[in-house]
Amino acid sequence: MFAASKMSLGILIPALIVGLGSSSLQAEETILFQEDFEDGTDRWDIVDPLSWKLEEHGMGKSLSIIRRESEYEPKVRSPRHIALIKDIEVDSFELTFKVKNTKNTGNHRDCCVFFNYQDPTNYYYIHLGAKPDQNSGQVFIVKDAPRTNLTNNEKLTPWSDGWHTVKLVRDAEKGTIEIYFDDMTTPHLSVNDKRFGKGRIGIGSFDDMDAFDEVVLRSK
Repeated sequence: MFAASKMSLGILIPALIVGLGSSSLQAEETILFQEDFEDGTDRWDIVDPLSWKLEEHGMGKSLSIIRRESEYEPKVRSPRHIALIKDIEVDSFELTFKVKNTKNTGNHRDCCVFFNYQDPTNYYYIHLGAKPDQNSGQVFIVKDAPRTNLTNNEKLTPWSDGWHTVKLVRDAEKGTIEIYFDDMTTPHLSVNDKRFGKGRIGIGSFDDMDAFDEVVLRSK
């Protein structure tokens, strides 16, 4: 009986290892884009390169917005600091990144996440402003007109002077948009909207200063 059991285990354990290996490989294959900025910014389209810079932060390099002013003048009222990933368009996805706000500007201290980006006047973005109002701390849509909020959030975004983790999960078929801030289990903001599908992904700010690192985009 013991010999038979050992034989069964001998067959079962390698099979489990192979199975786990396949699962890990499958998980790795879902990564569409990964960036730590150690090799520069060649994989990014930055609307105003003069306001962005690669900087050292003790653990490597980050892509940083170094001034609030921008040479970029959008056609409609919308964010002015935008860096878009090149050559990738997705509809449903999971995006994670590290961000550090480097200048405390008060209630509207922020970073932004851009997604399902069609062109400069058609896209979604999330404004992670410190204190919410109609122009801060909301999910927005830009659709050939000044930005319009899709949420009426009343929760503060708990900025500090350290690094934070942000996750955005988009299911274009269901229309769901979920943004997480440090807590990766409970959405900080969520809403449903289906007006934009496949498009580009980006990071930035409305008019603030941030450092970004460890950007990972996964298919969903």
